[in-house]
Amino acid sequence: MTGAESAAPCRHVGSPPPAVVQRAAEAIKLLANHPEVLAGHGISASEFVSALPAAIESIRGSMSASNAGSREFLTSSLEHLVDQGLATKMSRPAYGDDTVYRLDVPSIGAVAIIQKGCPDGAHSSVRWTVPDWAQETYLWWLCSSMKAHPGEHITKGVNRLRQRFFSDSPGTLSGVIFQNELCGSALRPCPKLDRSALITANRVPAPCIYTMPERNDQASSWNWTGGRNLKFPTVLLAAYGIGAPDADAFIGFVGFQRRDNGAFRTTITTRFGAGRSSTYRS
Repeated sequence: MTGAESAAPCRHVGSPPPAVVQRAAEAIKLLANHPEVLAGHGISASEFVSALPAAIESIRGSMSASNAGSREFLTSSLEHLVDQGLATKMSRPAYGDDTVYRLDVPSIGAVAIIQKGCPDGAHSSVRWTVPDWAQETYLWWLCSSMKAHPGEHITKGVNRLRQRFFSDSPGTLSGVIFQNELCGSALRPCPKLDRSALITANRVPAPCIYTMPERNDQASSWNWTGGRNLKFPTVLLAAYGIGAPDADAFIGFVGFQRRDNGAFRTTITTRFGAGRSSTYRS
């Protein structure tokens, strides 16, 4: 596998290809040509055309409202670390603040988890601030979109993160995490399901974790071979039954490299067990 989907070990089952999505969009627009169908729903063709943009926004709003489920998933996942004795305290974000959870971990100190949605958009990839209290900071992508496979979503997010990494924006991430309530389900089967935890009565596989590079103005490559060592990934994996000796086989990485001509390359490696990994480079 050499495509962007190889940046993660999982694939959506029945994820619609772009051509099918386009045909679905065309079918919706063509409903205006079938007044008899619309009449059955108490709406005329002209009313349908004028209401369509607002209707689409309404549907998007309803889907966004379902993010409450993702928030509860993340909260339950972090509380699981406390229940397992891997963290001493989990603090939820205050209302109106950025969605940043604080985990107090004995072997590390304070760890910041920044809740985000699908990594494709700027808001979920580059609009964040590293708290001054955090020893390590992670973006946790809670993405339920099936428009693309998880690896493709991750690749788009990493491309945006690379732009920020080489900008003047302050702060760098320790890593990124990709997981939500779809992981391990029939819609998004996970090859790590044998390494899982029971969280709120659901069997949840270990998340996909990627370490990020540190800035160094004198370097020509950054975490290109995954050499950055962090503590929290090992702690997080322990909550899913993966001991420290095996943790490296489940920790992926993101790396950047500058070519002689000044252009940048990106590498994304996912690891999902001993001898099981895949890499996407661009």
